Amino acid sequence: MIIEFRCDRAQPRLWMCRESLRVNDQDIPVQIAWTTTPEPRPAGLDMLFELERIVLRKGKTSGADRLKTVPERPRAGDPDVVIDFTSAARDPDCSAKLYLRPRFNGHTGESALLSAILAGDLPVIEIVNELDGSVMDRGHPSAEIAAGLSGGLETVMARTLSMLPPILSGAPRLVPQLAAPANDSAPRNPAPFVVRGVAASIAKEIYRLCCHAPHWHVGWRFAGNTDIWRTGDLSGPAWNVLGDPGNHFYADPFPVQWQGTTFVFFEDLDHRTGKGIISAIEFDGSGPTGTVMPVLEEPWHLSYPFLIEDGGELWMIPESTAHRDVPIYKCIRFPDKWERHSTLLSGLELADVTVTQHNGLHYMFGAWRDGTGGYSDTLAIYYAGQLLGPWQSHAANPILMDRASTRPAGNFVTINGRLWRPVQDCTNGYGAALGLAEVLELSPTTYKQAVRHLLKPGPLWTGRKLHTLNRCGQLEVIDGSRVQPKTAFLASLRSSGPSSQWGWHGTLARPIARRLH
Repeated sequence: MIIEFRCDRAQPRLWMCRESLRVNDQDIPVQIAWTTTPEPRPAGLDMLFELERIVLRKGKTSGADRLKTVPERPRAGDPDVVIDFTSAARDPDCSAKLYLRPRFNGHTGESALLSAILAGDLPVIEIVNELDGSVMDRGHPSAEIAAGLSGGLETVMARTLSMLPPILSGAPRLVPQLAAPANDSAPRNPAPFVVRGVAASIAKEIYRLCCHAPHWHVGWRFAGNTDIWRTGDLSGPAWNVLGDPGNHFYADPFPVQWQGTTFVFFEDLDHRTGKGIISAIEFDGSGPTGTVMPVLEEPWHLSYPFLIEDGGELWMIPESTAHRDVPIYKCIRFPDKWERHSTLLSGLELADVTVTQHNGLHYMFGAWRDGTGGYSDTLAIYYAGQLLGPWQSHAANPILMDRASTRPAGNFVTINGRLWRPVQDCTNGYGAALGLAEVLELSPTTYKQAVRHLLKPGPLWTGRKLHTLNRCGQLEVIDGSRVQPKTAFLASLRSSGPSSQWGWHGTLARPIARRLH
């Protein structure tokens, strides 16, 4: 197979230096055909990108960086596949069997991509086969690491490149229906957008000097018959907050009842090191009792302690993307002694792994990342006959690219014979909201879901975000984030004002329950 990228000579970017695509476990070389299009370029774009490189990226390179020289590679011959990243007309004499062109909110070329970002959002990506007009795949990337205009361009092109290998492999594509944001491809002045982005970045740096960011906290309640899955919202009994010491945050709560006791396990991140461990606290009929105890630590970051009972044993699959694997731990002594049993999958980033059983098989869901782009927009599924594997890739992996309904947010739930899963909605940023998705089809070759309810922070949950939902018996847990001033900053304020103004900080430092309202 000969793959050819068709790129605009007037806009050479670092992402175009991709020398191969990995298709069916083989690295297929890529040749480039440079062409010139009449597409207008925004004035001063290179200067604005350089400003973002200095201020937003602290001098780091980006896939959006302009190449100083246009690389010329030897051609291997006439291409079998052309991937046209320009807005130029297709060569009518091209003999390629497959002619793919990315579209951004329905338009082609870099200017259309930049116009979508300047309109306020990353575009929906479509990969179109121009030989018959069919849409081969469609996705909407997340923007949690897309800093500025150049960061948006880099993220979109990274995800565009991620969409190509599954198409070229011949694997079945489950093309989702995604509504593109309403904007046109008319040229826009990027200068105000970049200046606002730089100003916002400076404001965020000031905020980080004063506060721990982000600072997640765990909410809990005894819900009875008014749990979220029944109501589709956050109503019912008031939510309590599990207090934290201020320089740690708690997130990703998973409750479990084992050996006659109930514990909630969660990510425990020390702001001073930036590394998470897994901790737990016991609950009784009135709430948390005792103190928070660490139960699992590795040299790398751990989070999302998914728990599952299998074969009379209790198992944990914590997120371990920093180690690029999916490990499973066996409980040796509940709740505080866990032993790494085996590795279920290796050599990949798969976040927030969540397992369910359906029609005689185990299915593993996770947010997949191929080393580039966002962390929350692409779903991969694996299946196995037993929890310990061997695990096989779903025929249509990656299943779905949609920032609003991909990343797992807690345990699957079966209600009246229907399978549901909570999902993170990252449309307005990482962990901004939580959706309740019904699983309509699930097999080793198919998958279909529909989000029925969307939950956002508000009067009923005054945390700034919401991204995990779990339940054990009557105990229901969620998480969110809040503004958490740093201790040194608080001390300076205390010395310059009445101490009673900041008296609440002592309460936050104890692992007890507080009511939000």
